[in-house]
Amino acid sequence: MSQLIVAATQLQPDLKAGLQSIGAGIAYGAAAIGPGIGIGLVVGNAIQAMARQPEMQGTIRTTMFLGIAFTEALALFGFVLFFLAKS
Repeated sequence: MSQLIVAATQLQPDLKAGLQSIGAGIAYGAAAIGPGIGIGLVVGNAIQAMARQPEMQGTIRTTMFLGIAFTEALALFGFVLFFLAKS
């Protein structure tokens, strides 16, 4: 497969840019799936915890926002990799 791509890029230089764009788009799309699922799990579990113990609502909310921030950092890594793959 890689030999086919090498041969195609030697014949048509525009194909290389197109393949890089497609690969970068797929990579960023795959990198966004994990944080999306992670944020859903964090928020869902925080809502369940607040429903079970309403008196701990402030602590749970703070922990939830920290979890969202750390999970969203994974999406930012994917975004940086998108630009690195593009160049």
